[in-house]
Amino acid sequence: MDKFLAQNPQMSLKEQIQATDNINIHIEDDRTGMTVETLKRAFIDNLYYIQGKNEFLATPYDYYVALAYTIRDRLLRRWIETTTTYIQQDVKSVYYLSAEFLMGRQLENNLLNLGLEEKIRQALSELGIDLGQLTILEAEPGLGNGGLGRLAACFLDSLATLEIPAVGYGIRYEFGIFDQRIENGVQVEHPDKWLRFGNPWEIRRPELTVDVFFGGHTEGHHDRHGHYRVRWVAERKVMGTPYDTPVPGYNHNTVNTLRLWRAGASEEFDFQVFNSGDYAGAVTDKISSENISKVLYPNDNTSQGKQLRLEQQYFFVSCSLQDIIRNYRRSHSNFDVFPEKVAIQLNDTHPAIGVAELMRLLVDVHEVGWNRAWVITRACFAYTNHTLLSEALERWPVSLFERLLPRHLEIIYEINHRFLKEVRSRYPQDPQKAAQMSIIAELPEKSVCMAHLACVGSHAINGVAALHTELLKQDVLQDFYRFWPEKFNNKTNGVTPRRWLLLSNPRLCQLITSKIGKGWVTDLDQFRQLEAYADDPAFRQQWQEIKRACKQDLAD
Repeated sequence: MDKFLAQNPQMSLKEQIQATDNINIHIEDDRTGMTVETLKRAFIDNLYYIQGKNEFLATPYDYYVALAYTIRDRLLRRWIETTTTYIQQDVKSVYYLSAEFLMGRQLENNLLNLGLEEKIRQALSELGIDLGQLTILEAEPGLGNGGLGRLAACFLDSLATLEIPAVGYGIRYEFGIFDQRIENGVQVEHPDKWLRFGNPWEIRRPELTVDVFFGGHTEGHHDRHGHYRVRWVAERKVMGTPYDTPVPGYNHNTVNTLRLWRAGASEEFDFQVFNSGDYAGAVTDKISSENISKVLYPNDNTSQGKQLRLEQQYFFVSCSLQDIIRNYRRSHSNFDVFPEKVAIQLNDTHPAIGVAELMRLLVDVHEVGWNRAWVITRACFAYTNHTLLSEALERWPVSLFERLLPRHLEIIYEINHRFLKEVRSRYPQDPQKAAQMSIIAELPEKSVCMAHLACVGSHAINGVAALHTELLKQDVLQDFYRFWPEKFNNKTNGVTPRRWLLLSNPRLCQLITSKIGKGWVTDLDQFRQLEAYADDPAFRQQWQEIKRACKQDLAD
């Protein structure tokens, strides 16, 4: 190909690419073909050229990595074409902001969604390798803790399967919540070092690194048009570098993206401090910055822990919103249609600081007027509430905001001032209503109520079960429901049937499919057809045998 391009310098890049289609097709077939023979050759090549091993030197983990890259290669073309289509068609995209993504192991899920499981099994078998022995070597990504994180992962799978343009945004935690071991009959917590051997599914994007600021103070000034503006003079800068993971849909070519941010220092090493003999001080900034993406849910029983939690939340939200705006500005010179192209979902209150951050970016950085910026912000954000427990609805001390995010506190005060004017106008005879709904709580200490900020700054609010949503309306968020009943709706939690049934219980899937066909994999309503077999003795016997076999697998 290089020779061909050198011989045709007068052709445009597009013409050269089109003219070399035959060459490209041959390369793509060789690199990403789906036949058993091509898969075998790709596996051996990846073992040799990526792991630097052959069959005499390779460990089982080397085989796993070679297989992971073989599958990733087959995702890359779909992934690039999906992203290119989104850009060319200027589609509206969902941006899902979550502090957790409990993704689970990727290899088997990607094989399933690509329809490659049997071919890979055969290819490896012909090489004398058992697929089952490789899948168990994959480390669980330490990116989530429970239901909130698993819901986020299931949403990403479903969005890709439904071919809805979407990006998941979160933190690339170096360590998960903890690695549990039972020693002398008790739980002992060890670091969850899930990245110790790397992660073959992700691609680092250093060219998309963004800056995130903390601390300092604000200054007022007038811009070139004479308008009053506020400048945030920060005291600390942290760099956010994205790592992208492909999220394939089931049984088609759409591949969406999970983009996770890693924190780093703007200057990783202070040479002058090092030369003065302060070797530890020379890397202080590096350590402080990297702590932000170090651990999932650091202990927040101390003031330092609380600060780190808020730093984590603001860090990934600021990185993500800057990225969203950058993507939008690729095709648009102003923000007139921003809400028509951008939908941002807040997965609980962890990313709720995004309301103030988007206002800051629009008003301070891009010089959009406050009123217009507020209309844009509320039109873009939607908020999912996960809990009825008041202690789980995050509140941050105002003193911490003043120290860490002074400009955001000013913006929140302004949002609250304007909102409370609406409340007092609606309830002139009830002075307590403003205190109950205020984003700033006065007792037991002056603090910012993140759930209230999310409610005020979003156009839609949902619970995660019918009863849960009703209780939100009746109790926890009743004042906001009465104020904006049109905002509230329910979205019952679900799980993706690909991972939680098709992948987890193949025996049961075969039985179900033998009776009602395979349409249920993307349409769970079809399960109702199984009711016709509820009193069928043979079907019930098969069902019980499958349940017992699964229990036997677990026992073994």
